[in-house]
Amino acid sequence: ASAIGAPQPLSYPSGDGQAQGFLYLPERHGEGPPPLLVSIHGGPTSCTYPVFDARIQFWVRQGFAVADLNYRGSSGHGRAYRQALHLRWGEVDVEDACAVVDHLGAQGLVDPTRAFIRGGSAGGYTVLCALAFHDVFRAGASLYGVSDPLALAKVTHKFEADYLDWLIGDPEADRARYEARTPLLHAEGIQAPVIFLQGLKDAVVVPAQTDAMAAALEARGIPVVVRRYPDEGHGFRRAANQADALEQEAA
Repeated sequence: ASAIGAPQPLSYPSGDGQAQGFLYLPERHGEGPPPLLVSIHGGPTSCTYPVFDARIQFWVRQGFAVADLNYRGSSGHGRAYRQALHLRWGEVDVEDACAVVDHLGAQGLVDPTRAFIRGGSAGGYTVLCALAFHDVFRAGASLYGVSDPLALAKVTHKFEADYLDWLIGDPEADRARYEARTPLLHAEGIQAPVIFLQGLKDAVVVPAQTDAMAAALEARGIPVVVRRYPDEGHGFRRAANQADALEQEAA
């Protein structure tokens, strides 16, 4: 068996600050730098840790370098870092996801022309924004991701009902800001293939979010794959579904 890809601390300039994360490199076999997979955690204000994650090791074994980001706004790096996402969700997180490609590419650690992005829930929103507003990634994977924050505010669960007011702004007073950061309204900017993975019992990011985004891309002839799991909610629990989701994403 191949060696386990060990996490290396990652700190790099992005926008008006520094972004953090962990880098996992595959075994090199002399054929040039590896492709890069940028992984975006959910939350969006949670964080990722340098602990064993079989999903990351799956990608490393496939020959990918993995940048597991704690973009600005993530927890664990102090209050100022955490507050960086205030009213800027869909901006600073996306900026950090794009900047890591340039940073690692400039060091020769990855091939920046073969960069991919994946994320679940809030991470899926970052994926869709990155694809819609920047030409950095060759393809993306949105796992139960947010495509329309305004619609989400109306139908998400009670616990996070007012979360978006902090992340983007008041849905009425700041409507223009919402619209500027809604991937569904800017689907024409997405040129790269996208795979969507969605649980049909999801009450946090409801399936309509995925359906609308996928339909908007399909209407323009963008390659789209949608995998729906009838027995899953927000996040996949069943081992067979987790395995299938990884295999579909890799394919």
